[in-house]
Amino acid sequence: MSELIVLGYDNPETATKAYHKVLELQRDFVVDLTGLAVVIVDADGRRHVDTPGKVVGASAAGGALWGVLFGLLFLVPGLGFVMGGLMGAVSGKLAKSGINRAFRDRVDGMLEPGRSAVVVMARKITEDKFAAGMSPFGGEVLQTSLSDEDEDELAAELGGTDS
Repeated sequence: MSELIVLGYDNPETATKAYHKVLELQRDFVVDLTGLAVVIVDADGRRHVDTPGKVVGASAAGGALWGVLFGLLFLVPGLGFVMGGLMGAVSGKLAKSGINRAFRDRVDGMLEPGRSAVVVMARKITEDKFAAGMSPFGGEVLQTSLSDEDEDELAAELGGTDS
């Protein structure tokens, strides 16, 4: 099972500090990341994304899954639905797995101009230690889970292979 956690902050400085803390928690084996990004929304509403290259890419399927999840959540949620059967099938599976339209809308509402978010996708997480490590930063927390079956189905839908 993978956890998808979105931590919303009022400013980019706090989000950047929280992002670096998540990387530290990865090094300390508190969280086993499959994806991590910081999203900063500028005053004009444009979203700027930073991802560490070494976190994503444990497998081609994992990287593809992270990319689709991220695209549907942040970059082009409307565009994905008009791009044909693949995106329709993937978004249908996402809705079934807990990443439904309501979750995406809550994430979108979190990212108003001037706000930021840290997006974490993890295979394993020691929840009490992760929460303790992240508590100094405050913020708004949204979380959902992807079962191993849902994750495998999504990866297969994207043409990846299990690792």
